[in-house]
Amino acid sequence: MDLVLIRHPAPAIDAGVCYGRTDVPLAGDAAESALALAARLAALAVPMPACLSTSPLRRCADVAERLAVLLGSACDTDARLREIDFGEWEGQRWDAIDRDALDAWAADLRHARAHGGESVAQFEARVDAWLEMCRGASSASAASVLAVTHAGVMRMIAARLLGETIETTLKWPLEMAAVVWLRRDEPAGDWRLVHWNV
Repeated sequence: MDLVLIRHPAPAIDAGVCYGRTDVPLAGDAAESALALAARLAALAVPMPACLSTSPLRRCADVAERLAVLLGSACDTDARLREIDFGEWEGQRWDAIDRDALDAWAADLRHARAHGGESVAQFEARVDAWLEMCRGASSASAASVLAVTHAGVMRMIAARLLGETIETTLKWPLEMAAVVWLRRDEPAGDWRLVHWNV
């Protein structure tokens, strides 16, 4: 099974602003971004899926819908692929958020909800539910799954499948519009990283 994850291109929001569930549009043209991604996927020889999944947030869905047309696949929107919900911190500059609240969150990254949104544990459960659906769908064949999503989702999936901690994958560079390719050799072999941040 091949699992190919694409981070959305740059959104139209200032650097340093907290945005997770906030529905921020793309800074650039979705059609141009889709063309560039299709060319990159072809150059990498990524196996094409019958269906492309996407986060419902516009910065993902706008590109995914156009990319699906270029790839000749269906496009499925799945709310489990949304970025983590930062609650009251959404739309605030990171440097304007109360330092004590940030420290409390960092001290208990998995369970703290100082912002009132999702804890990392809740986010992980949501992403795991999507992964289980993918595993079930691929059990009948060595399927390819392609998804346009967010950095947090991609880091969580990599942590879960590669046996890393989220603290570790948070340190890995991941650019806008980056591709991450994971593969599990059948039957039910271990997951391995084919490409990160390409």
